[in-house]
Amino acid sequence: MRSLIVFSHLGWDFVYQRPQHLLSRLSKHYRILFIEEPRHGTGEPHFARAQPLANLTVLTPVTPAAQPHFSDEQMPYLRQLVRQLRKEAPDPIVWFYTPMALPLLEELEPQHVVYDCMDELSAFKNAPPQLLEREQALFNVADIVFTGGPSIYAAKKDRHPNVHCFPSSVDVAHFRQALDRNNQHPSQAGIPRPRLGFYGVIDERLDVDLVAAMADAHPEWQLVLVGPVHSKIDPAILPQRPNIHYVGQQPYSALPRFLAAWDVCLMPFALNESTRFISPTKSLEYMAAELPIASTPVKDVVDLHADVVAIAEGPEAFIAACEAALALSSEDMRRKVMQMREKLSRTSWDSTASQMRDLLDQLDGESTRVDATPAQRVAGSRT
Repeated sequence: MRSLIVFSHLGWDFVYQRPQHLLSRLSKHYRILFIEEPRHGTGEPHFARAQPLANLTVLTPVTPAAQPHFSDEQMPYLRQLVRQLRKEAPDPIVWFYTPMALPLLEELEPQHVVYDCMDELSAFKNAPPQLLEREQALFNVADIVFTGGPSIYAAKKDRHPNVHCFPSSVDVAHFRQALDRNNQHPSQAGIPRPRLGFYGVIDERLDVDLVAAMADAHPEWQLVLVGPVHSKIDPAILPQRPNIHYVGQQPYSALPRFLAAWDVCLMPFALNESTRFISPTKSLEYMAAELPIASTPVKDVVDLHADVVAIAEGPEAFIAACEAALALSSEDMRRKVMQMREKLSRTSWDSTASQMRDLLDQLDGESTRVDATPAQRVAGSRT
């Protein structure tokens, strides 16, 4: 099996999303080493290892450096650790989810370099100042670039000669478990109806003022928010109301059981720089549950799904959209469900991973970057 080394800003056991969907499928064809951001520890630097799948090993660097992430303080320790992987994973394909890890590429002898640009990380809160510079350096060394949606594709397509748009997809069979409306998660048993739900990371992308306005306008509505509160936001900003329920991070396996008990699915995203290029994975997952969906006008949701998702900007309009969703006739909902099923029939994570694998195979048979070999480009990418 060929080796694939992945550098990710998202932990494997964090919210199950694009990296886990793709890499779990690619692990049938590659031996994958998934390198998370480091954590602080005493003693000699080392990798903590876990093996969630047969051909996928999660490596968590443990170092004495106090500064987190792929920071400059961490680099001497991380270089030492990554250098040790040369024998374990010779001539690897190296896959980046974060440009911040790019200096570590110098410690490897890559056969190919992949950048899967799933988010505009420079727009996120507390983004490191070196990120944009390292992203440009990553474009310079990458053989191929994938993007997580049409908006971010439009922003990146002119920066590299080999860019491919792969929007968020879906595991339909998994989320269709929600069609058994009796298979509800026990944590919701005591919450009255109607239930309007959201799952995902709770951070600066969530419009907390909109959530508060919904709760105040309809005290009878029960707002269920499933997901971890990210450390970069102050929990004190989260609205607290009797009808707002924070249930914390839940395993991917449990999400259909939450959906089974909801009446409306929510995407109450703030409209700011951090959501300008997002392409929410949950859009299609909600559709697989065949429930009404309301979203703020995030561009990719508008462009891809406005025919089945109620789009509304501002508290008054969003609340009205939710009211209309709750009042949908069975015939109107049936028409929406037929549209949802048609969309779902055109995509799957299996298909996306297969197409990506085909493109990686093509790199072996063609000279996509004739100016230099990967090793030569790595040597010239120091930032």
